Amino acid sequence: MSGGRPTVVRVAVPVPLHGLFDYAPPVDGNPPSPGARVVVPFGRRRLVGVVIERADSTTFDPDRLKPVLQVLDDALLDREHLDLLRWTTRYYASPPGELVTHALPVALRRPEPFRRAGPAWLHLTDAGRAVDLARAPRQAEVVEALTDGPQRRDALQAAGHPADALRRMLEQGRIETCDAPAREPVPGPTLNPEQRVAVAAVLAARHRFEAFVLAGVTGSGKTEVYLQAARALVRRGRQVLLLLPEIGLTPQLVRRVEARLGFAAHVYHSGLSDGERVATWEAAHSGEARVLIGTRSAVFLPLRNPGLIVVDEEHDSSFKQFDGMRYHGRDVAVLRASRLGIPIVLGSATPSLESLQNVHDGRYRLLDLPRRAGGAVMPRWRIEDLRGATRREGLTEALVERIRRRLEAGEQVLVYRNRRGFAPVLMCDECGWQADCSRCSAHLTWHRQAARLSCHHCGQQRPVPPRCPECDSPRLAAAGSGTERIEHALNERFPDVPVLRVDRDSMRGRDEFEQLLEQVGRGDPCILVGTQMLAKGHHLPGIGLAVVLDADTSLFSADFRAPERLAQTVFQVAGRAGRRDPGEFVLQTRHPEHALVQAMAAGSYLKLAELLRAERAAAELPPAWSLAMVRAEAQSADRARAFLARVAGTVGSNEVRLAGPLPALLQRRAGHWRYQLWLMAPERAPIQRTVARLLDTIPADRDAARVRWHVDVDPLEL
Repeated sequence: MSGGRPTVVRVAVPVPLHGLFDYAPPVDGNPPSPGARVVVPFGRRRLVGVVIERADSTTFDPDRLKPVLQVLDDALLDREHLDLLRWTTRYYASPPGELVTHALPVALRRPEPFRRAGPAWLHLTDAGRAVDLARAPRQAEVVEALTDGPQRRDALQAAGHPADALRRMLEQGRIETCDAPAREPVPGPTLNPEQRVAVAAVLAARHRFEAFVLAGVTGSGKTEVYLQAARALVRRGRQVLLLLPEIGLTPQLVRRVEARLGFAAHVYHSGLSDGERVATWEAAHSGEARVLIGTRSAVFLPLRNPGLIVVDEEHDSSFKQFDGMRYHGRDVAVLRASRLGIPIVLGSATPSLESLQNVHDGRYRLLDLPRRAGGAVMPRWRIEDLRGATRREGLTEALVERIRRRLEAGEQVLVYRNRRGFAPVLMCDECGWQADCSRCSAHLTWHRQAARLSCHHCGQQRPVPPRCPECDSPRLAAAGSGTERIEHALNERFPDVPVLRVDRDSMRGRDEFEQLLEQVGRGDPCILVGTQMLAKGHHLPGIGLAVVLDADTSLFSADFRAPERLAQTVFQVAGRAGRRDPGEFVLQTRHPEHALVQAMAAGSYLKLAELLRAERAAAELPPAWSLAMVRAEAQSADRARAFLARVAGTVGSNEVRLAGPLPALLQRRAGHWRYQLWLMAPERAPIQRTVARLLDTIPADRDAARVRWHVDVDPLEL
């Protein structure tokens, strides 16, 4: 082509193949710019891709290149955004097509036009106030909800007002769309000296990159630090991105953020409709959205005027993606803040050892909030020795009596057990048979309410047998206690008090968890029984007693991260108690003399974390050393193991230490045997060089197409 016009457009296409794809420019039009959203032919399909670069040559026959079919948006992604995505796919050894998946919401990944989200805000019209809705009770409830002023459409739906009722009222002119109402920010509480120091440090870095680890004990007012810093920046026209680990944390925080900052918060997570996600993406891209709140994927939102990134509960493993592009949202957020030249705050009562290692190495700055805000005190700790104790459905009499006293005092109780279902194992009292999954190296969990045995790894289900399949005995018994069994036992002991179970079996609807938090927030006596969903950063001021049942499973785990995770869970659960009145925390164990238990009982997470970090460094494990894994799964254990053995033979580098092939902790899952090859080095660069070479060599292996394999950089699961 003449005039120096590029002859090749290199496009990232959403397919699981490593490499970009070369296309000719559109037949009628100029070559699209890097960052453009385009439609390209791929086999018999038409796919939406992103242009990564333009070039003057190709290794293929230029005459055989297919042209770009359509340019949907030219330069949709700016250079900063595109470079971030390219770095992320390279670092995490992902196909470039993952760039499209994470850069664009679903609706923008389709070539067809999409239906945009409905209006964000609604208000009542004069016609709506005047109409008689005696025969339309649902519409009457909407009118009552809007009487005091406009509300967000998603908030109305979350409160139980059906989408079809809102749609009909819009069509009838009884409600109208409107802009987000202007509001005067609600003043916050007076900050204590440590909070003021933290806010000042963040704002002092507002024109440059600096990473802060805000390590505050539970209830120390970390959110107030976020809000004070964010308020100063959004008033200057800057955007603030707040990342949360779970959807369940979002509604509670959105209302607080909007009230304090005076701006509408734009939300981004997987629980939204395609149209809602596009609306937030476009508001972020245009700069209209000053405040953005989302889960892991929100780290890739476009930002027009970035000012601050906050990662709340930064230690939470939910920030790590475990399939596709296996990135860590916290680490990508730090890189993005660095490239944007803005501060980032990583907040947690129990910071990850990775973040504390960066503090130790001088890359991050620690901001410590060592005391609770507002004069509240930390709960009293008590270690309950289970040796020789009589338990009924997992509960000791001493614990039941403690629960009773707290309920009689008008308080609430939280009981943590990280096992769903009625019992982890169903077994025969006669012959010892156990209900095991036929496809995984795991027991089937007994869910009594559903009358099913379920595998929590592959999803296999089967009915509960009436008799033992081995010896035909009717004496089948539950071994161990899950949340369902504990809920049942507490209902029997306290029939006049609500027992609320919080796990993935009981909280399935989009709004169920928020409604439960609202119920608990009213402060009436109740007992909460739950899994990790309860251990996250919820403000539950009515909790007087928090309990961790049977913590021993993590004390002797083969996973080197288990002590850190146990400590984080214990301190997080303990921190739910005593936010308003003096509280109490009980930790159950058969090993009260264990060094980790004793260190936790001393009450300082940061001191314990420093001991764990030093232990990891001595063992040459993360975070002191870098780690990547090549994982392989096959229906034959020998095939997966032999495949990784050949991969190990191709490494050929003295810079990287190899371990394996090793069986995964869950060796068999969904009918596939799972092995892993560890790549370890004191620095990241040798790992990256080795991984890049492996991505070139592994596809040529004779079993590469018959083995499921992937590379996991900075893995969290073994």
